[in-house]
Parts: sequence; C-alpha cells; structure tokens
Amino acid sequence: MKRLIAALILATGMAQADEGAIRGVIGSQIDAFKVDDFDTAFTFAAPNIQGMFGTADRFGTMVRQGYPMVWQPGTVEYLGADDQGGLWTQDVLITDGFGRLHKLRYSMVETADGWKIAGVEILRAPEVGA
Repeated sequence: MKRLIAALILATGMAQADEGAIRGVIGSQIDAFKVDDFDTAFTFAAPNIQGMFGTADRFGTMVRQGYPMVWQPGTVEYLGADDQGGLWTQDVLITDGFGRLHKLRYSMVETADGWKIAGVEILRAPEVGA
C-alpha cells in the first residue's frame, strides 16, 4: 500500500512539473510574440511545425495572420492540462487587444530539448455576458 501511495504522489508531482514546464514554454513563446521576436518564438515550436514553415519569418507571418490573439494578447489565463499518453494538451484563455475572449488548445510534445508546441487549435470561446 505504501508503494502505491508513493507512486501516486510521484506521478502527481511529475504531472505538476510537466504542467509548469508546459505553461512556461507557452508563456515564453507568447512573450517573444509580444516583442515581434519570431526567431525566439520559433524555437518553442516542435520539429513538425518548424519543418512545416521552414523559417521563423514564415512562421511569424502565419501567427500574425492566423493567430493575432496570440501575437498581441491582452491577458493570458491557463486552464486545464491533460496528459494523453506522450501528448499533452493545455487549454489557454486569451483576451485580445479588443477585449474578446479566445480559447485555444495547445498540443505539446516532449523532445530531447524539452517541451515544444506541436500545434494550436482555436476552440469556441466561453460565453460571457449579463
């Protein structure tokens, strides 16, 4: 029984560490976007994303056009994370510069260089109002 409890505590600690590392990567990429440092932002992309775009300039163009809420966010709030067996997802609520809410799901993969962003899906934003 003690081994089971120790394993559960260890697994919980690892999950929290992974969540913290994942949020750190997402936050660092968003910080780079805020100052138009697409070279740095590109380093947080997984190999599949880097291969798809080839250069930081093309990656930056895609982000500015397709994900303006990530490029120049107002506020960023981290919601739930989920371990799907080697692929983690992290939901993020972003308020853009116009005050509109956007919910995104980041797909994360662990590489030899640490956690990397393998994709971002725009989800339906939560309804707000009176």
